[in-house]
Amino acid sequence: MEKVTITIDGQKVEVPAGTRVLDAAAIAGIKIPTLCAYSALDYYPGACRVCIVQVEGMRGLQASCALPVRDGMVISTRSKEVIEARKTVIELLLSSGVHDCNTCPRNNNCELQTLAEMYNIRTNPYGNALVNKREKGKDDAGPALVRDYDRCILCGRCVQTCAVVQTVNAIDFADRGYKAHISAAGFPNIVDSYCINCGQCILACPVGALYEKEDVDNVIDAINDPEKIVVVQTAPATRISLGEELDMPYGSIVTGKMVAALRRLGFKYVFDTDFSADLTIIEEGHELIHRIQNGGTLPMITSCSPGWIRFCETFYPDLLDHLSTCKSPQQMMGAVIKAYWAKKVGIDPSKIVSVSIMPCTAKKYECQRPEMRSSGYQDVDYVLTTRELGRWIRQAGIDFSKLPEEHYDDPLGESSGAGVIFGATGGVMEAALRTVYEVILNKPLPKIEFESVRGEQGVREAVIDLDGKEVKVAIAHGLGNARKLLDKIRAGECDYTFIEIMTCPGGCLGGGGQPIPTNTEIRAKRTEAIYRADEGLPIRKSHENPSIKKIYEDYFEKPLSEKSHHLLHTHYTPRPVIVPNDN
Repeated sequence: MEKVTITIDGQKVEVPAGTRVLDAAAIAGIKIPTLCAYSALDYYPGACRVCIVQVEGMRGLQASCALPVRDGMVISTRSKEVIEARKTVIELLLSSGVHDCNTCPRNNNCELQTLAEMYNIRTNPYGNALVNKREKGKDDAGPALVRDYDRCILCGRCVQTCAVVQTVNAIDFADRGYKAHISAAGFPNIVDSYCINCGQCILACPVGALYEKEDVDNVIDAINDPEKIVVVQTAPATRISLGEELDMPYGSIVTGKMVAALRRLGFKYVFDTDFSADLTIIEEGHELIHRIQNGGTLPMITSCSPGWIRFCETFYPDLLDHLSTCKSPQQMMGAVIKAYWAKKVGIDPSKIVSVSIMPCTAKKYECQRPEMRSSGYQDVDYVLTTRELGRWIRQAGIDFSKLPEEHYDDPLGESSGAGVIFGATGGVMEAALRTVYEVILNKPLPKIEFESVRGEQGVREAVIDLDGKEVKVAIAHGLGNARKLLDKIRAGECDYTFIEIMTCPGGCLGGGGQPIPTNTEIRAKRTEAIYRADEGLPIRKSHENPSIKKIYEDYFEKPLSEKSHHLLHTHYTPRPVIVPNDN
């Protein structure tokens, strides 16, 4: 690879030809501030102008995120002209919206706020000069996301993430000049658009213009209602990431403390979604075996990620037969709580308020789908993200670090390591293979781990040896990567038997409801922790979970029974969206 030598702030550095000045500075150990550049994107929009630098021989100041280096280039990132210009840019960004930090969901975790502090901006000479010049207010008509137009700084990170990472294109720039704003790409609001509610735009937003729809107050009201029994389930990924919201190191495993915190917040029973992840594996594994043995539609694709389901219904409705009919673990647990468990403990299901703690904003959408009422009630009533739970714990004055390690309530609190790894990309595939291998071959695995399906590559494949029979599988995370597999299926070029698709980069560990920031390095620490949690459990295969065996003996009879089909399986609906005609 060709190298060039440049000088940045008096320091010579050799970098690959074509490197952007912003990245070249990082190689030299110099951090140039930016708001529009985002680690998940290869392309930086060059919209915010905070990253400007001075280059000898070039007129004016240059956006370092859009400027490639050339040999001999001499760059200053901190001249007086650069510093003063950056201050002006930050002041103008502050004037472009209502940036009242005290009422902002990103207060103390806002990149614009951090830059204002860094550059000692105590007053803003421009006031709110631009704030009332464009579309105003909030778009909160949907079940999961809120867009606050007045806080938007038009950096474009949400637009690029939606278009490039997820290939959904639910949002875009509209109008020009001071009227410019982010629109729902031709639709009146986000709920009518192509949006799949994944929340990756929230993780990308540097300010408080995007956030999840809050449900904490609704849950508190239910807890304070003496007529209600409020129960909660916690997703695999939350035990790895909640600690980040509460000032603990990345990758901290906080399962027991999370259970203790939930009890102190007022939940009557605390269950583990890992239990229903094990249940999902039993149903999904047997469904895969049934399809293989009876000429069913292959490849079968996992169905536990609701953003992915909405994506398939919208963009690939012709491939819906490839989806497993299994509900997600969240929805299986919701149905089990209000049907099996309510009967077992003698509680009227109409009095149960079922809450889930999820790393995913799309779960808020999923629980409101009309199909998710197989218990006779809405199976899951409220979904709180990891971030919402963290804020609630702080609000309640709970010292998380001093909480004891407590256990989930039985029988819906017993789970396996296979259930835990559902949170990582490749985890559902590995969990399924641990069970499918032993069910088909009727003999123990030579090794529990299927390391060939692990990793961070956007699309990866593996060949699994089932006692001489080779089964080809594939994994994709991030919907831009999912498209590559789906297009192969459409073109008849796919010889996979089983495919796992996760909506978000990194799987649930990188979900849109996870702590901010979430980036490649942080996801890696969460991934290491989730496999460590798996290794530390005495049971690591879903079909060996005693509580799973018991629920089949007492209630479902066998996998894919009529009762399990009613409660644990679902159907899908083609949802092609037609862009409104502006004419």
